[in-house]
Amino acid sequence: MEKKYLIVNTGSASKKYSFYQGDKKIYNAHFEMEDGLPVVTETIDGKKVKKSITKKDYANAVGLILASLIENNLIGNKEDMSCVGIRIVAPGEYFLTNRLIDKEYMKLAKEALKKVPLHLGPALLEIENIKKFFGSKMPIYGVSDSAFHATIPDHAKYYAIPIKDSRRLGLHMYGYHGISVQSVVSKAKEMLGGELPEKVIVCHLGGGGSVTAVKNGKSVDTSMGFTPLEGLVMATRVGDIDAGAVLYLSEKLKKSPKKLEHYFNNECGLLGLSGKSSDIRELLVHEENGDEDSTLALKVYANRIKQYIGKMAATLGGVDLLILAGTVGERSFIMRQRICEDLNFLGIDIDCELNNKSEGVEIDISKSGSSTKVLIVKTDETEEIAKETHRLSKGE
Repeated sequence: MEKKYLIVNTGSASKKYSFYQGDKKIYNAHFEMEDGLPVVTETIDGKKVKKSITKKDYANAVGLILASLIENNLIGNKEDMSCVGIRIVAPGEYFLTNRLIDKEYMKLAKEALKKVPLHLGPALLEIENIKKFFGSKMPIYGVSDSAFHATIPDHAKYYAIPIKDSRRLGLHMYGYHGISVQSVVSKAKEMLGGELPEKVIVCHLGGGGSVTAVKNGKSVDTSMGFTPLEGLVMATRVGDIDAGAVLYLSEKLKKSPKKLEHYFNNECGLLGLSGKSSDIRELLVHEENGDEDSTLALKVYANRIKQYIGKMAATLGGVDLLILAGTVGERSFIMRQRICEDLNFLGIDIDCELNNKSEGVEIDISKSGSSTKVLIVKTDETEEIAKETHRLSKGE
């Protein structure tokens, strides 16, 4: 009999669940906030149903999922579930390996929680809820969001602090969005007839954002660092900032390290720059209405992405393929155009007419004859987590 397992992906602003039987996805549920209120969209047999839920339902989503799976006759009871796989965002060599979540794992994860509260906190709460609803003996596998970046060479991952401190504290770049990058690279290979170009740049642009250099299928550099705070301007995260500015802000705003961490994770980025919203769609509306700070936020956002595309092209010695993924990469033709503007020197030249009518589709939007292909690719982190969970559950 084929194993039945649940895949969990908790983000900073949403939660996704998928139920698999063997290698086939049977059920999907996406929990998110709309206009400040929680909703869930369930998909069964290709049919989508969206409904409003309470904040308590959102917090206890695993219980709602279990009830829904039983109600739809996908499982008879909780004992029918073989295992659970969950995406884990955490710095540390230990978390570069996908593995069974046991007591040691939880101990180290709780220590890492101080470094990445925005992503690891929700995941740890989910693990507790899984145990509450499915029982403590349910095997749960942690699938690392950094494992794909384990191939980044030392000269690209170390910060210029005393090397003894880096080694003692395990303080260096780990990179994140690795599951997404692995997904879109694999899908791009299929789109291009089974062969991936040597030099690939992947832009994962959602609430969080990163740019990754992939050479011969392996990660060699990425914009996120020790934590997911480094790199691009994101929805509410600061991205790159001078260390001296951090010290200055701490002094002038009289913020403790913990409060400063919250500030950089939740009050900065597009939200901080615009003073209006962290949502690209809303900022574009504000811009149309003449709001200068919203325009500034969008310009800073696009500029930072361009800078990192340039950096990764330098790392790779050129670029053969640019992949745009994540909510913004897939759905915002306006931001895709702004990001790709003036990158002709890298061979990046998009077909504006094709770009403007491409939303939520996987397609090559590069202009005919341009030397660098530009693909819109839908990331499928769930599928990657499922593959790894299935492998681990077989003891491989």
